[in-house]
Amino acid sequence: MTSVMGLLEERETTARVRAEELREESERILAELADAEAVLERRVIARTELAEALAAPVPDVREPAHEPPGADHAPVAGSVVPLWHAGASTDMLVADYRRIVGLVAVESAGGEGVSAKELAVRLGLEAVPGKIEGVRSKAKRLAQRGWLEASPTGRFTPRLPSSTSRPTGPVRPGGQGGGS
Repeated sequence: MTSVMGLLEERETTARVRAEELREESERILAELADAEAVLERRVIARTELAEALAAPVPDVREPAHEPPGADHAPVAGSVVPLWHAGASTDMLVADYRRIVGLVAVESAGGEGVSAKELAVRLGLEAVPGKIEGVRSKAKRLAQRGWLEASPTGRFTPRLPSSTSRPTGPVRPGGQGGGS
């Protein structure tokens, strides 16, 4: 017959071995986490640098030095959202932004505005966080440049008629948020 003390020592040894195994596994997981975070940081920096580079104005030597007054250019995907001004038309915007402005105008008829999730669904996108945040980012950019109004609750409404060519937030053409 085994003694009670022997049984307890055996259980203690088993628990000690399991604790050591888990400690080693946690060290391995922490090392993998550190590597994954380093990769993530590099990717975020690369995306930010690319956005800044794309937002920086690059002179086109093929264009004439002086353009006729009122000359309009077709919007280019990846271009900066222009500031709204009197007489501005949504034709100045890239198609994605035009669709968002149009949907906000139609869907916010009740006055409450439209959430980014509702916009994403109406744009035919999946209601997953990545798609919703992409739409929210575009709608916020439109609000910062005066095309829409953003409420503190995160809902978007059409630009108020009394608004003039004022952005609702800081505008940094070459900085963060200056892309499409």
